Amino acid sequence: MPLPHLTGLQGPMLELENRVNTLKPIIEHWFRSKWCENDVPFYCSVDLRNSGFKLAPVDTNLFPGGFNNLNPEFIPLCVQAVMTAVEKICPSAHSILLIPENHTRNTFYLQNIAAIQTIMRHAGLNVRIGSLLPEIKSATVFSLPDGQSITLEPVIRENNQLSVENFDPCAVLLNNDLSNGIPQILQNLNQVVIPPLHAGWATRKKSVHFKAYNAVADEFAQLIDIDPWLINPYFTSCGKIDFREKKGEDCVASSTNKILALIREKYQQYGVKEDPFVIVKADSGTYGMGIMTVKDGSEVYQLNRRQRNKMAVVKEGMSVTNVLVQEGVYTFENINQAVAEPVIYMIDHFVIGGFYRVHTGRGKDENLNAPGMHFVPLSFDSDCLMPDCVKPQSLMPSRFYVYGVIARLALLAAARELQQTAY
Repeated sequence: MPLPHLTGLQGPMLELENRVNTLKPIIEHWFRSKWCENDVPFYCSVDLRNSGFKLAPVDTNLFPGGFNNLNPEFIPLCVQAVMTAVEKICPSAHSILLIPENHTRNTFYLQNIAAIQTIMRHAGLNVRIGSLLPEIKSATVFSLPDGQSITLEPVIRENNQLSVENFDPCAVLLNNDLSNGIPQILQNLNQVVIPPLHAGWATRKKSVHFKAYNAVADEFAQLIDIDPWLINPYFTSCGKIDFREKKGEDCVASSTNKILALIREKYQQYGVKEDPFVIVKADSGTYGMGIMTVKDGSEVYQLNRRQRNKMAVVKEGMSVTNVLVQEGVYTFENINQAVAEPVIYMIDHFVIGGFYRVHTGRGKDENLNAPGMHFVPLSFDSDCLMPDCVKPQSLMPSRFYVYGVIARLALLAAARELQQTAY
């Protein structure tokens, strides 16, 4: 499997990598104490960016949809993590109802559902897939590009319990991020629902997550004595936005310039020669929609009609009314001369794998979660957990371990975020 090439690695990041690897016993002890204090999401994926002088999470997804892109070598690790997670949530569990997105035309997404089902079956669970689509009226088989097939069945609700025909699940596992709201059929259930309904984009805000991450990053930075900026992007948020009607632009423009000024100060402190930029993106939602790169606040006023339309809606046509203005983090990693960013996957508090999102048509300062991307799986199962692993590429194991640490910081932030927003 191809390994990424990182250009522009500078002093602060080299020092950070060395420090994290040297302090592993202290760091792992700290994490163990945090997992005792916080209920961890069932699963999670974190998008990271490594600029060579800064390493930070830029997005945290609580309904990860790329299990099919992971290295199959780590399935045993996934199985052990699922067993641990299920024992916490539903110790007597024997059957799980898995509810996916309504992407029946996206066969690559359905491969992700097949991968989740396989992992959970290996963990000793009966798993069937219940669809919320009204057109799924009976068990329907979908053939997948890799030769597999999955069966979607209509969801049945009786006595505030969800099931499919002749099935009695202990819990409901969502792989549907609820971007379009919480369907009535999912409300007020007597079963355990994981992740909880308030983890969906109908209610969740990225700004709330990164506020929680701010606190986590500060704690961790104090623990290992580093500048928290090295692992934490500046951000703020704006509401009452309507890009089509040009409403709320002043907040976005002024916030952009404030964040850019803060970045310039840090770039000067660390001798970074790059131009600072921010990412403006919808405060809720995923799939890389409603995102733009901005290098000056004035650009917000100069969007053309096509750009405004792209920023105005996200998945399932939902209108963008709130945005996150986030420090842009360059990615100086590339695979075969194409820009790449690591995506780390976790089940419970275990790092169980990851892959590189690669895009041949995007630049180092652009969003890579866009049409034309592809994925390169890597064996994060050992690399993320054993920094002293001996391999020919001597720098990679320690770097992957650091990636696993930063991803777990984002996971801890997500745990606190969900506790704070529970209703």
